[in-house]
This record gives sequence, structure tokens and C-alpha cells, in this order.
Amino acid sequence: MIKRFLMGLAVVIVFVFLVSIFIGGINNNEYYKKGGNVSKKSYNKNNDDLDIVKKNTEDCEITVYMSNEKKIENLNLEEYVKGVVPSEMPAEFNIEALKAQAIAARTFAVCHMEEFGGKKYKDAYGADVVNTVQCQVYTDKKDVLSKFPKDKANEYWNKVSTAVEDTKGEVITYKNKIITDPYYFSVSSGKTENIKEVLNEDKPYLRSVLSPGEESASKYKTTLKMSYGDFVDKINSCVNNKINSIQARMGISIVKKNSTGSVNEVKVGNNVLLGTKFRTILGLNSTNFQIKYNISSIEFDCIGYGHGLGMSQWGAKAMADKGSNYKDIIKHYYTGVEIKNISY
Repeated sequence: MIKRFLMGLAVVIVFVFLVSIFIGGINNNEYYKKGGNVSKKSYNKNNDDLDIVKKNTEDCEITVYMSNEKKIENLNLEEYVKGVVPSEMPAEFNIEALKAQAIAARTFAVCHMEEFGGKKYKDAYGADVVNTVQCQVYTDKKDVLSKFPKDKANEYWNKVSTAVEDTKGEVITYKNKIITDPYYFSVSSGKTENIKEVLNEDKPYLRSVLSPGEESASKYKTTLKMSYGDFVDKINSCVNNKINSIQARMGISIVKKNSTGSVNEVKVGNNVLLGTKFRTILGLNSTNFQIKYNISSIEFDCIGYGHGLGMSQWGAKAMADKGSNYKDIIKHYYTGVEIKNISY
């Protein structure tokens, strides 16, 4: 009797575990959290770039899981891009930066649409994408307008619409294939990251490039302070080798930095953590940080905001403000790429 009960309990536990994976997924890699205004996007990894499929993108529909309403909506692809651009980049930015954002957003969308050979985002409840930072933020026109200053609302919406319409059907390609990792983020530290040093992958179009002129961004430099007790609690919630307050004050060291100056590995007590995981645990704005030890608190001074891969949005603004067009911007931040139109 007891044996039969234990076997039944084991079956229930396994079933609950499998259901939790199906519903919530398992993805601990913080670098799939992109970075719109905060650079926080979450990409569903596609291993292969896509063959070009020609369609009229004005007639294509993308399915979007609306998280608040908990329902799937069918949206026109180009109208969807119009709702993403101002949700991910300030509408007051130079229109050439907005055009670059439109192309990156459209490329991401196409990569998750099966009619273009893409893969649905795995946690979208059957839709192509989710309307949140898991994928890229989408907001409908009514809500977008309500967030703009009243005296600028129509002007900004028309500007966004123009940016999308002027780039209709355009996507980022590498060697005549649509790229599946069109990463973008908010603010760089003066350079973008090399994907090889961040994810240990080889995507030739995601190389480190210079990204000057972003110092005016409000999140270019930020500081996070916390008590040693809070630091210990946060670290201990995520590691096996627990630390104490003495180790919090004396047992932290930066083991390795990558070529851009961002932290690659950190040692905390007897734990060696990836810089990306350390950033996630503490809620730091970037992995480019320095540590200061105060009497009652530990301080992290960060440069940049976001994961650092692909296009810097504030860097795109800086380039546009100096006269670069959207094609210049895309080709600067994504090495060796071309912009091609998949619409007919």
C-alpha cells in the first residue's frame, strides 16, 4: 500500500514539473533579455538565419500574446512595428534612429513568424511573440498617444508612422539571409559587446564596435547602493556556497574582464559567477561596473544600460544627430550586413 502511494506521489511530482516547464519555460540566460528603453528584450534563440521569403508585408499578420488581457491578437505586421518603435525608443529621437529601430523590430518579428520560416517564441502561448519585454514591447496606437505629451502626440505618431512606412518590408540580412539575432539595447559604455565574449557564440554580425556620443543619456552612468545585509541575501538566494557579511566586505573580486571593459567573471566568497548572472542577481544596469566598499553599504558604479549587443539606441541617436542615415546606423552596429526589402 505504501509502495503504491509513493509511486503515485512520484508520478504527480514529475507531472507538475513538466507542466511548469511547458508554461513558464526555463531560460536563465539574462542576455536574452533585450534592451528597449531599458534594453531588456528577451529573444528566443534561433540557431540558423532565415532564407529570404518575399511577401507583401502590408498584408502579413503577426500573432501577439497580449499579457494583460491574456489573449492572442492578430495584428498587421507593419502596424505592429508602429506599436513597437515608440515603445522601445523615445519618439523624440531623430527620425533616422527611429527608422533603424523599425528595421531591427521588423527583423525580430519576421524571425518569429512561421510564414517567413521563423520560429514562434516558445513562451508566447501559441502566438508568434509576446507584447512585453520578453520579446519586444508592443503598445497599441491609443495607448501610445496617451503616453505622449498632449501637444506633441499627433506629431510624434506621424513621425513614427513615417519611419515605419519609409522602411516598409526592410530587414537586416547577412550573406543573403535574414539575421535571427537583431539585438538592440539602450546605452553603451562607448563600445558595444562582442557576442563571443558574452554568449560564447559566433555571430559574425554581432561584433564590438565603437559607439561614441552617448554621455548625455540619463542612464549612461548610474550608481546602485545596498547594505551589506541586502547584498548577502541577494547572493545567497542564488548560490550554493553561502557567503557571510565578512565575505561581502572583503571576499569579492573581479576575476576577468572582456575587451570592452565589462565584467566577465566575479568571485564572491567561494562562488565564481558570470558577470551577466551577477548583474541579474543584483539588478545592475550593465556588466560594466566598479565596486566601492563603504562603511555601511556596497556601491556599484555602472556605465551603460543594457546587455550591450547589437545596436545601441542612444548611439543610433548620436549617429543620426551627426547626419548619418538609418542605413549607416544599421551597417555600423551590425557588422557586414545588408538591408533588403522582403516586401513586393
